[in-house]
Amino acid sequence: MMRLRPSFIFIIQVLLWAPVLVLGQSKPCVIQSKAMRAGEELTYKVYYTLAGAYVGAGEAIFSTSIYAKEKKYFHLKGSGRTYDSYDWFYKVRDLYESIVDSQTLKPVIFRRNIQEGNQKLLQEVYFDRNKLQVLDNGQKKSMSECLLDVLSAIYYARNIDFAKYQVGDKIPIEIYLDGEIHALYIRYLGKEKISTRHGQYQTIKFKPLLLEGTLFKGGEQMTVWVTDDVRRIPVYIDTPILVGHIRIFFIKGKGLIKS
Repeated sequence: MMRLRPSFIFIIQVLLWAPVLVLGQSKPCVIQSKAMRAGEELTYKVYYTLAGAYVGAGEAIFSTSIYAKEKKYFHLKGSGRTYDSYDWFYKVRDLYESIVDSQTLKPVIFRRNIQEGNQKLLQEVYFDRNKLQVLDNGQKKSMSECLLDVLSAIYYARNIDFAKYQVGDKIPIEIYLDGEIHALYIRYLGKEKISTRHGQYQTIKFKPLLLEGTLFKGGEQMTVWVTDDVRRIPVYIDTPILVGHIRIFFIKGKGLIKS
């Protein structure tokens, strides 16, 4: 399989960053979905810097809706694209979709339709929650009860109770990407008040362990700030990449639950 590391979504997922397997609980990966609802839409602006100059490179949008009138499932979408003026440097047109249980946020279907530079990829993955198997391109692989895809992981992470953790704690995660199951983690860094060009926020701060790929060096290079309220909205992400630096800012949202 062509190995692509999702740029916009993989960065923002932390928006994330998605603790898929939370240890120390009486039941594995049991959450109460309360951070968002159908109709929510979050918009982000991505800035790229090289030699100290930041330029607006593109936008990413995350949305939640009811799947095919089935209230049992949410249809999650994450799209990212570079601005036309930036396409000459590195063109991105990414669409990620995940059909998840509306209560547990565990995925049953995951789709990718992405174009990054000269590379393109179409993918559809099925998660059989009864047999605990992943079906990807005709190949079956055993999975744990807690396995997520990269998009559902973002929403799952927004429902983590960080009050249970101490500064410096690692929260394990398990994500399916590029035909492989990856055991990762996020490191909780505590709370912090921050100011961006789009507002001031009381936040929870953490660093995800990233996979090395076409965009990232890997390791704890990325820092993420999410709102310290029930919505857990990622508002700022800062990370170096192989060439240059990226900053991502939350610019607007609609259909949000009350904080």
